This record gives sequence, C-alpha cells and structure tokens, in this order.
Amino acid sequence: MSKIIVLDFGGQYKELIARRVRELNIYSEVHSGSLSAERIRNMKPDGLILTGGPNSVYLANSQLCDPGIFELGIPILGICYGMQLMAHMLGGVVAPGEVREYGVVRAVYRGEERNVLMSHFDRVKTLPDGFECTAYTDICPIAAFENRHKRFYAAQFHPEVTHTERGIEIIGDFLFNACELTADYFLTDIAERLCDDIRKQVGGNRVLLALSGGVDSSVVAALLAKAVPGQAECVFVDHGLMRLNEGDEIESVFSKRDLEFKRINAEERFLAVLRGQTEPETKRKIIGEEFIKTFIDTVSEPGEYFFAQGTIYPDVIESGASETGGAAVIKSHHNVGGFPEKYKSRFLGITEPLRGLFKDEVRQIGRMLGLPNAIVERQPFPGPGLGIRIIGEVTPDKLDILRRADAIFREETDTLPFDTRPDQYFAVLTNLRTVGVIGDARNYGYLLALRAVQTDDFMTCKYSKLPHELLDHTAQRITNEIPEIGRVVYDITDKPPATLEWE
Repeated sequence: MSKIIVLDFGGQYKELIARRVRELNIYSEVHSGSLSAERIRNMKPDGLILTGGPNSVYLANSQLCDPGIFELGIPILGICYGMQLMAHMLGGVVAPGEVREYGVVRAVYRGEERNVLMSHFDRVKTLPDGFECTAYTDICPIAAFENRHKRFYAAQFHPEVTHTERGIEIIGDFLFNACELTADYFLTDIAERLCDDIRKQVGGNRVLLALSGGVDSSVVAALLAKAVPGQAECVFVDHGLMRLNEGDEIESVFSKRDLEFKRINAEERFLAVLRGQTEPETKRKIIGEEFIKTFIDTVSEPGEYFFAQGTIYPDVIESGASETGGAAVIKSHHNVGGFPEKYKSRFLGITEPLRGLFKDEVRQIGRMLGLPNAIVERQPFPGPGLGIRIIGEVTPDKLDILRRADAIFREETDTLPFDTRPDQYFAVLTNLRTVGVIGDARNYGYLLALRAVQTDDFMTCKYSKLPHELLDHTAQRITNEIPEIGRVVYDITDKPPATLEWE
C-alpha cells in the first residue's frame, strides 16, 4: 500500500492534511518533524508533507528537520511553515514580512486567480537555486514555489482547508503526479483487516468493552460482534448523565448484536459523588474516576479478558503517543495507552482496533457494519455527559430540566435540511436565574444557553447562524413546556476564543 508521511512542526491542521490524503484513497500517517532521515527511509514512504507551525525558521530555537530528508529522492510538499522550512534549509532566504496576512485572500496560482487561506507574517524573500515561483498575492510575492526536477513543491497558503478554492486538487496533484501514486487505500478492505487483527490478537479469549454509545466505542462493539461473535462482553455504564432516552436507544441497538450486553444503571452512585461539586475540572475528574470504578467492578475474574477501547488516530496524535514517537503532547486523552496502570494487570492485553483511523473513517466502517444512523451520525458527546453542560452542582432536578430543553432544541434543529444543519448543537443549563413573568405572576427561572457550531475538525469552529424563526420557536417551546426555565439565549462565540463546550 502506498504511504505518505506528514511531518508535524506544530501545525494545527496536521490531522486535516492526513485526512485529505486519505480522502484521496492514499494511506497517510502523522509523525514528528524531528524524525531522522534514516528512520524515514526505513518507513519507505512514497512522499512527505511538511506541516505548518507557529515558529520562525530563522530563530535559533525553532524546530528544523533533518536536512537528509531532502536527499531521500522522494517528493516533498511543504505547507506554510513547511514551505519556509524547505526554502531556509535549501539556501533560500526567509524573513519577516512587512504586513501580516491572515484569512482568505486572492492569490494567483499558476496563472489563475483563486481564494486561498493564509496565516503568516514571515515569508520567503529569496528562492533557493533551481526553484521557481508558482503563486503570489498582493502582499506575498512568493506564495508557492517548486523544483520539478527534484519533485519539491511548496505553498504558503493551506490547500488542506475548505477555505482554499480547489485546494484538494493541489494535494491530489502532488500525490498522483509528483509521487506517481495510484489510489489503493479503501475502507472496505480495512474493515476486513481489522476483524482479522482482532481474531489474531484475542484468539479464543473473551473481550471486555466499555460501551459509551458514542461512535467510536459503538463501532468497536460492532467489529467485535463480527470478528469474534459470542466472545465479547459490552458494559454500558449509564451514569445518569445521558441525553433524553439515550440509554434506552443504546440498549435497543446492542442487546440485539452477537455479544453479551450489560447495562449498569449507576445514576444514584454518580450523583452521590458529585453532590456539592461545582468546579468543572473537579466534576470531570470525579466522573472519570467513578466510571472506571463502576466499570472495573464488573470484572469478576482478573486475567480473563482482553480489554477493548475506542481509541482513534486523532487521540493518538494529540497525546503524542504515535508508535514512531516524538510528537508534542497537545492534550492528554484518557483512552490512549490503555487502562490506568493499577488495573492493567486485570487484563490479558489491550485491543484498540480503531487506533489508526480518523473519525470520518470510523463512521464509514460503522455504516458498513450495519449500525443505524442514530449511532453512526451521533453528535460528539463529552464523556462526563450533561455533568459539564450543567453549570454548578449537578442535581436530579437540573438533569431533568436540561434533558427536556436539549431534546426540544435538537428536535427543532433537526427540521432543517440535512446539509444545512450545524455540526453540533446542544443546550447548557446555567446556574443563573432571571426574573420573568408567567401569566400575571413573577417567575424566577433558569437561564438556558443554546450552542450550535459549524466545524470540519472540532479543533476550531464558527457559531451557526441559525434562522431566527427557528430560534424564536425553540425559545417559545422551551419556556412554555419547561416552566423552570425563564430565559433562553444563543451563544454566538467562535472557537477560539471560546471552547466548544462551556465547561
């Protein structure tokens, strides 16, 4: 199978680059930009892509690549910082620009005008010998360059984002013309290989899965049912922090699969440990720890099971846990590297069949395995559930209020045509009460916030400009049907500066 290695220099779009390559049916991996040329040679890639990054290549402490990668004889595409890095290391000059260039701008690329996304201040001032300019903007005279003899290409703008017109064509041109590849990465083949890998690893042993009902763990459950029918036990810890009717929906889907399904109703247990807690990170930690304790209580015989979990490739990348190492840790994911150390001895081993896949690939495999759209297209839902969508202390009454309000908002938003719906939409119950009027009586109800966003990768997002008629009708239904809520507001903050969740 063909392979492209994406060398990361701290770029926020590294995952997106790798995904775009896979969308073109070429396999890709993300690795640290610090990998040696020798190590890369041993990995036998068909091409390299150098990512963007936050630094200036000419500073003493900036991350540079091994200069030997330019002697490997394989095609290289540099993007943003990757372009400046290529120019700097091959004898060109990179220096601060006169004006910063951020956002969508008009560029002339190979004689044709198009919109591109720029994000830079430094720029290439002088090309290395043997290179020629292939794009420019009003601010940046060298916005792309190439050396066709060496098969080196670079762009100051970001072809991997949807803001860049026909950016995918630039990536495709690199893959199919410069690298001379033929598409050979197909998920139909991958699904069968994943099942084979599971069978080889677990043999005739039983497998235990913590099933949350989210896309990742659900696809793992479906894979286990197909790969080792009758050997898997899926434990659904219902912590009482799920959305309306969600626990019943999960049970309905997985109790019919060829696996043992066990639902643990633990709402009282979780609410007891959350009593009096208001600080977001404390709530997250308490919920996570209690989940592990509740789950581990189901393991009757230590050493009897393999432990399965839904780790996916972005988790591995962001945690800096790639098998080939070296990536910077962006944020830790609890599911990377398996169960907490003190519990690992209880299991025969860890199986993570989705560890090399992106979320969109996981969804496609879920469809192949016959999972319903309600599961495959399920909106991302935080592990702590509604526990972090209730500001302040979590109580049974607040959970009931939020479940009903959230269900109304999702029900109304689902009336929009599918291709115009936000990528994620939910309600947040604040800890603020406001004065209102119901009939002729004074009301002192909760303030409810609605949140809806558009995003390609959930690393950044724009608030969704929902129709005012929809918001109006949603607010009327919520305040009429849920008297405990006295006021509804709509969050119009992007990420950054906000995060997607409120807590």
